[in-house]
Amino acid sequence: MCGIAGIMNLRGNAVEPAEISRLTNLVAHRGPFGEGYWFSANSDLAFGHRRLAIIDPGDGGYQPMISSDGRHVIVFNGEIYNFLELRRELEAQGTSFRSQSDTEVILAAWQAWREGMLTRFNGMWALAIFDTKTEELFLARDRFGIKPLLYALTSERFVFASEQRALVRSGLIDVSLDIDVARRLMVDAFGVEGSERTLCREVRRLQGGHCMWLRRGKLEIRRWWRTVDHLPAIPANEAERVERFREIFQDAVALRMRSDVPIGTCLSGGFDSSAVICTMAAHEKAGMGPRDSTSWRHAFVATFPGASNDERPMAEEAAAWADVAPTFIEVGRADALNDLDRILDDNDDVYIGLPSAAWLIYRELRQHNVTVSLDGHGADELMGAYFQEGQSGAFWLRNAAAALGSNSALTRRGVDLLRALMIRRQGHYFLRGGLLDIPAQFPLVGDDDILPSEWGVLNKRLYRMFHSTVLPTILRNFDRLSMAHGIEVRMPFMDWRLVTYTMALPATSKSSNGYTKAVARQAMANLMPESIRMGRRKVGFNSPMPEWLNGPLAGWTASLLDQKVPAFAELVNEAGLRRTVGRLISSKTWDWESVGRIWPYLNMKWMLARY
Repeated sequence: MCGIAGIMNLRGNAVEPAEISRLTNLVAHRGPFGEGYWFSANSDLAFGHRRLAIIDPGDGGYQPMISSDGRHVIVFNGEIYNFLELRRELEAQGTSFRSQSDTEVILAAWQAWREGMLTRFNGMWALAIFDTKTEELFLARDRFGIKPLLYALTSERFVFASEQRALVRSGLIDVSLDIDVARRLMVDAFGVEGSERTLCREVRRLQGGHCMWLRRGKLEIRRWWRTVDHLPAIPANEAERVERFREIFQDAVALRMRSDVPIGTCLSGGFDSSAVICTMAAHEKAGMGPRDSTSWRHAFVATFPGASNDERPMAEEAAAWADVAPTFIEVGRADALNDLDRILDDNDDVYIGLPSAAWLIYRELRQHNVTVSLDGHGADELMGAYFQEGQSGAFWLRNAAAALGSNSALTRRGVDLLRALMIRRQGHYFLRGGLLDIPAQFPLVGDDDILPSEWGVLNKRLYRMFHSTVLPTILRNFDRLSMAHGIEVRMPFMDWRLVTYTMALPATSKSSNGYTKAVARQAMANLMPESIRMGRRKVGFNSPMPEWLNGPLAGWTASLLDQKVPAFAELVNEAGLRRTVGRLISSKTWDWESVGRIWPYLNMKWMLARY
C-alpha cells in the first residue's frame, strides 16, 4: 500500500525534479516509510512513490521498480494477495526473482501476460507501467475500485496521483469547480464516485474495473472487468450453497492475513467485522499459511458512550470469542470539534456525515504500529443489509429504476425527480432553480451491464449499489481516512470470487425470514457468537451526528453558514438552508434523516470556503 504519482510531458520537455517531488509529497501520508523517484531517459516522464512497507519491507520492495531486463518500470499501490501462487507459476515458466515483494511479481506477470494479468490477480490495486522501448504508459485499477487513481490530461502533460487533492494542489494543472458535480453531490452524495467525474473539472477518475493506455499523447480507456460476465454456476441445494460461501470466505480471510508486518481489525460488534475477526481466529487454529502474519491479535473498537450507535457490548463479545484483547477508542462530544478541519480535508469530498469515528480509529492503529486492518466493508452492499425483498413505499421510490427493470436515461431522470420531490417535501431541498435543474445522472460503472432476466428487484439493486453508487463512495472514504494515517485496509468480503459467487445467488440467499445476509449468517453457524450472528440490529459505522449537531457542532454549523462564500451562494438557496438549520439547532431535533440530507450542503460549503 502506497501513494503513487506520475507526470508525462507530452511535448518532450523534461519533468523538473521539483515538480514530481511536490506531487509525490502531497501523498506522503499514504507512505510514511520512504520515497522513490524514476525519470525516463530524456526525463519527459517521471514516477514518484511513497512507501507503506508491508510485503518485503526491506530494500527489495522499493519503488519505482524496474524489471530485470530494464524495459518496464512500475509504481503500484495496493496488494496482490495471491502473489505467492503467481510467483510459483512464473518460476515454473523460467522467471527468476530478486525480491520477496508482490510488486516484482506484477512486473513479471506483465511481461508474461500483459493485460491478461489483471484477471489473474486477487487483490486491490492502482498501478502504472511504462515501457521504455515503446514509450507507452499503461494504468489500471482493480475490479471494484478499492484503490484510487485520479488523473488529468492537458495539451502539455498527463498527470496522475492517488488522491484528488494532490492533483489540485500540485500547481501542474488549472483548477475549476465542476458545477454539475457540486450540485449533484448536495442532493445525491452517492451519485458521483462511480463515474469518471470529480469536483475539479480538470481531474478525472479512472473507474473501477478499467484500464487505460497513453500512446503518443492519446488516451485509450476500456473496461476490463464486468462482474456479470463472471457469474459462476451455483449449487442446486441450499446446504451446498452455504458450504461453498463458507469455503470462499475463509480463504479470502486467509489470503488477506499474508503480511510481513503486524495486522489487526477494526471491530464494531456488527455481523461483518465480527465474522472477519472470528474467521481470523479460526484460520490460526487450522494452521497458518506461508507469509501469514502471526501478529494478528489486534482489535480496535470505536465506542460512543451514551449515543444511539454504540455497540461496545457486542464488540466485547466478538473479541472474547476470538480470544483477542481489544483496544477501545471512546469517541465523545469533544471529538466533534477536535481535528475537524483536518478530517474534512483528509476525506476531501462531500459525504452525508462527518467521518471522525473512522479517522480516529485508524489513527489509533498507527499509534499502535499496526499498519494493516482486515475490515468488513462490502458485505452490506453485497448481501442487502439496507433493505429486503418485498418492501414498498419509500423503498420503491429509492429503487424505482431497478423496480421498473430499466436503467434508461428517461427512467433515471424520473428517479431523480422522485428523489427531489421526497427531499422537498421533507424541507431539505436547497438548490437554486427548480427540480428540473438537477444535473442529469452521470454515467456510472455498471449502468450498461445486462443483468440476468431472472433477477428480481433486490439482486438488481444490490448490483447497482455495489458497483455504481453506495459502495464506491464508501470505498473512497475508507481509503482516504485510513491512508491519512498510513493504514492499509483489506476487505475479505470483496474478494472477487466471493463477489461473483454471491451475486449469482438468488435473492432468498440474501434476504430470508426477516434476516439480511442469509447465506453468510448460515455459513458462520458455530463460528461466531450466536447473538451477533442472528442479531437484527443494523448500525452503520458513523460518528454520532444527531447528538453532535444538537450539541457541540451547533456553533460551528452556525458560524459556517454565516460565512460569505460566493461559489456556494450561486448554487444554494442559503436563506432557506439557514432557516432550516437554525430551526433544527434551536429545537435540538437533528435526526439521522435530516443529517443525511443537510450535511452534504454544509460539507460542500466548507470545501468551497477552503479552496
